[in-house]
Amino acid sequence: MFEGKTEQEARKEILDLVSKYCDKYHIRKDFKEGDRIPYASRIYDREEMMNLVDSSLEFWLTSGRYTDEFESSLSKYLGIRHCSLVSSGSSANLLAFMALTSPLLGERAIRPGDEMITVACGFPTTVTPCIQYGAVPVFVDMTIPQYNLDVSQLKAALSDRTKAVMVAHTLGNPFDIEAVKSFCDDNGLWLIEDNCDALGSKYNYNGNMRFTGTVGDIGTSSFYPPHHMTMGEGGAVYTDEPLLNKIIRSMRDWGRDCSCPSGRDNLCGHRFDRMYGELPLGYDHKYVYSHFGYNLKATDMQAAVGCAQLEKFPGFVERRKHNFNLLREKLSGAQNKIILPEALSGSDPSWFGFLMTCRPGVDRREVIEYVESKGVQTRMLFAGNLIRHPCFDEMRREKKGYRTVGKLPVTDRIMNDSFWIGVYPGMTDDMIEYMARTVIESLRE
Repeated sequence: MFEGKTEQEARKEILDLVSKYCDKYHIRKDFKEGDRIPYASRIYDREEMMNLVDSSLEFWLTSGRYTDEFESSLSKYLGIRHCSLVSSGSSANLLAFMALTSPLLGERAIRPGDEMITVACGFPTTVTPCIQYGAVPVFVDMTIPQYNLDVSQLKAALSDRTKAVMVAHTLGNPFDIEAVKSFCDDNGLWLIEDNCDALGSKYNYNGNMRFTGTVGDIGTSSFYPPHHMTMGEGGAVYTDEPLLNKIIRSMRDWGRDCSCPSGRDNLCGHRFDRMYGELPLGYDHKYVYSHFGYNLKATDMQAAVGCAQLEKFPGFVERRKHNFNLLREKLSGAQNKIILPEALSGSDPSWFGFLMTCRPGVDRREVIEYVESKGVQTRMLFAGNLIRHPCFDEMRREKKGYRTVGKLPVTDRIMNDSFWIGVYPGMTDDMIEYMARTVIESLRE
């Protein structure tokens, strides 16, 4: 088949066949009423599949040229200096938090027993690294209909052990970044923006529209299939601070002190002529560890998919906005039964989902059972109230390991009364209209 051809000619032939294969066997079907409408789905075409195969043909199975391209492209898109590709959004959150425990940060480093302000209504891996490290999460309540942290409670959450704030932009809707950042700056606190559900969202910060994830000290993203873009698994950590970037890279790559990328040695020219810790002079710098780290790298095949996704990403964002606005328009007449979501003033969300809260007298369970029976997939707002889950049983019994500002009544209401449906960019207007009609029917039932 490849006789007489160069490797590049053979590769081109393979990729041409992959392109045709994708066009023939991966074409989405037209929607018809009754079809299942998931809350999210992958949106891809021949470009992603060709990149994936192109990377696999090189058989460079760890991070490589596509990883470099993706990190550079995402940094450029966000307007931020440093980006590190990792294995998942949860890995990104782990890395972001653990970076703040580095001894290189001196007195500002988080130590066991220090506190981090966050919310209980969200995804657990925003909070998990803090608990596993031995720091203490301090939970503030939420707001409806923005579904973000209540900034009026930040002062009450503060103590002499507070070192950081780590919160997510809920389903693409930015939290009040200006208020939170000002609070952090006034009190010498780190700010981690969990941007896993909000990539592409913007906020008017000090008169400039900034991408969420770029105002705080560290931002994180997830590229799991339901998210704004995907590479299967994958995530990213980004920052403007060179020292934080150095720590993030070290902890991502086993905790090593050396910054040489995989497959390259001695870029600094001092691999064998320095002393570190109590190691002998000249000990191989590639095996010197300045942190207790992990291996959280993604593969180059994942990055190859991400590079193609990032090219399409601005269009994804615009379609999410369109779908959200159309859904809100179609459901506007049902506001006597459900509370519709509202964007934070001064923001331009890249919506991840359409979140609703049932008003008194409307049973959420009955609503979602009807909606699901008609083929429309629903989701809760993740944990609802994390401290009510089994993972908190021991801490609740012993009354230690976390604290709350008040009893979190709005968080409990979201846990009991809220749900959401999707707005992913593969949805057509017909699908949006069908979902809206189904929700309205469920309220009449």
